[in-house]
Amino acid sequence: MLVRRIARPLLAAPFVFGGVSTLRNPQSRVPGATPIVEQLSEIADKQLPVEVPKDVEQWVKVNAGVQVGAATLFALGRFPRFTALTLATSLVPTTLAGHRFWEHEDPKERFGQTSNFLKNAGMLGGLLLAAVDTEGKPSVGWRARRSAEKAVHGAEASYERASKRAAKAQKRAAKQAKKITH
Repeated sequence: MLVRRIARPLLAAPFVFGGVSTLRNPQSRVPGATPIVEQLSEIADKQLPVEVPKDVEQWVKVNAGVQVGAATLFALGRFPRFTALTLATSLVPTTLAGHRFWEHEDPKERFGQTSNFLKNAGMLGGLLLAAVDTEGKPSVGWRARRSAEKAVHGAEASYERASKRAAKAQKRAAKQAKKITH
């Protein structure tokens, strides 16, 4: 559909631009990302059997690379549901790290951060819609349920046919047994 061909690149453009900008200058994002990386690594260390790297710049670069790659694929219409979900997942920590409006006292700064936070929330909404957009085709879950139902009906029909054949064979065998005994 034409709307998807226009909307996907428009929705992907900020991620490509921001990701490339961050890859060129990751240090500008490190201060904002530090509290988020610390919180996530603390949680991950408790729940995962391996130690999670704590190098904030490395996490900033990984996030930027994921955004550039996923946004490019999304804009091209490749794996749109998966890449939209990937972008949505990377947008949450990016927003929490970069637009902490609640920490600003200056009204102008607070307004700017609130605007960017809400812009990102809107992009998150668009990405979530894109992640569930099946483009008019049935979802994987629906197709799986339908295939399972068809398999069950097919098995039931096969069982009924086999039961009828077995009953007929049993009747024939009983008739032949009567003929032999008489």
